[in-house]
Amino acid sequence: VAVADRPATAVAARVRLAAVIDEPTARDAAGHLRSEGEEVRWEDGDVVARRVERLGAVELSVRPLRKPDGRLVRAALLDGLRREGLGLLRWTRDTEGLRERLGFLHRVVGGGWPDVSDAALLERADEWLEPELSRARRRSDLARLDAGQALRRLLPWSTGEASRLDELAPERIEVPSGSRVRVEYGGPQPVLAVKLQELFGLRETPRVAGVPVLVHLLSPAGRPAAVTADLASFWRDGYRAVRAELRGRYPRHPWPEDPSAAVATRRLNDRR
Repeated sequence: VAVADRPATAVAARVRLAAVIDEPTARDAAGHLRSEGEEVRWEDGDVVARRVERLGAVELSVRPLRKPDGRLVRAALLDGLRREGLGLLRWTRDTEGLRERLGFLHRVVGGGWPDVSDAALLERADEWLEPELSRARRRSDLARLDAGQALRRLLPWSTGEASRLDELAPERIEVPSGSRVRVEYGGPQPVLAVKLQELFGLRETPRVAGVPVLVHLLSPAGRPAAVTADLASFWRDGYRAVRAELRGRYPRHPWPEDPSAAVATRRLNDRR
């Protein structure tokens, strides 16, 4: 029993007088305040399921629930995803790449290509996280949920556009040397990072969904040498300076005077 004193202008009360009573006495005195129920919520980074007996706001007993209501567990898991983010799911590099490709198509093409922002994905959890979400019981179950497989449920299958994913936003682009180079879609413009010699003979900048990629031209050591969204202009105006700077450093690599007419290669010059 506590007596609290709170002046009219104060936010909180101060307990100035209190007396300890045992549980049976409390039950007799305030039995009408007793309640008992199941609680399932996200707490301390995981689902907590328990049966709680209370007297008013005081917890009298707490017991773990062995078989909590699946709907309550699902709601708790969704709350956890909202609080801690979609990183609770299993994201591989390929899955992150798929999400970036879908985000690019949503911005550029629109139509049925889905919004894959965190807010949008949480809003549409019923569509892409089921049935795995309803089977999950704890955080570790979320960590096993394959986000890549789940994301593909949001593709525009009904219109047939889903089959054009690799055409509109390919994971890799084949360059003149024969290499298949990964395209990064995480920024405002798709990026293709490739060694300069592998693009010899390519006069037009590659495009994805009609958008020119930002080409990061790399030195033979894989370091950035130049960046361009207009390859023809670079061959004409920028290549000469890069050639002058790097051909002495990498003499075994080809540095033709006219790269737009040269043969692309991944190989070194023959020793003489």
